[in-house]
Amino acid sequence: MKKLTVFTPTYNRGYCLHNCYNSLVQQTNKDFVWLIIDDGSTDNTKELVNGWIAEDKIDIQYHRQKNQGMHGAHNTAYKLINTELNVCIDSDDMLAEGAVEKIVSFWSEHGCDKVSGMVGLDSYTNGKIIGSKFPEHTTTSTLFDLYNKYNVTGDKKLVYRTELTKKYPYPVFGDEKYVGLAYKYYKLDQEYKLLLMNETLCIVEYLPDGSSLNMLMQYYKNPKGFSFYRKELMKLPSANIAFKFRQAIHYVSSSLLDKNYKFISESPCKSLTLFAITPGIFLFFLIVTKIKIT
Repeated sequence: MKKLTVFTPTYNRGYCLHNCYNSLVQQTNKDFVWLIIDDGSTDNTKELVNGWIAEDKIDIQYHRQKNQGMHGAHNTAYKLINTELNVCIDSDDMLAEGAVEKIVSFWSEHGCDKVSGMVGLDSYTNGKIIGSKFPEHTTTSTLFDLYNKYNVTGDKKLVYRTELTKKYPYPVFGDEKYVGLAYKYYKLDQEYKLLLMNETLCIVEYLPDGSSLNMLMQYYKNPKGFSFYRKELMKLPSANIAFKFRQAIHYVSSSLLDKNYKFISESPCKSLTLFAITPGIFLFFLIVTKIKIT
């Protein structure tokens, strides 16, 4: 059995998915499976993938499903993966040169069941690290502490033990297509730390149709998913009051977008939510105004 699954959720990304494929073909270590979750694409994705499977250069598994959004594609991936480790490489990203070898070697040397996995670096296509590197004085950390204690910035690449990522599936709210992926990661934070790996694992290109660049519309169209996510963040035992207050503001805003006026009674931090009502209303009107303008 292979050691690693690289999984890629994709939706109508046939025009750029070949870049991800080429980066995988060029890996010197082939101890991985590429699992493609086709989230209801209507373009030529299926034909492209069938052609790559026929080339037989790497081990490819293809699964097509009705469109469920990113978190739904992740749910499906975690059900299908059976390797020890997994990493998500988005359809507009590329695996860095030698990344599989770095992951497999690092895990062979440092991995154990006392950690949830490892976290590495992302870089832009010009080689510049996104955000900051990890602190040199520590070898393990939770994802939450990396950003909130050690002040690390920028997107990072997570490699998890598969048996753990099968826990805490993302909830699905009707036709909504978004729940923050960090929900699962912060849940795992409460049980394990991650190994820190100051090596580039992923090359990122932020495209105009990417979810990170369309977050405002995601926010507007998926209020139940965002409300759930903000409530979960308010529950984090390691979070301080300022962090939880920011989540409460977003929770109020998302609840108003959802026309859920019972949000105070449903909040895990009722006092903070009361104080967050005024800024939450302001955020609500700001989002609605911007959406109408665009």
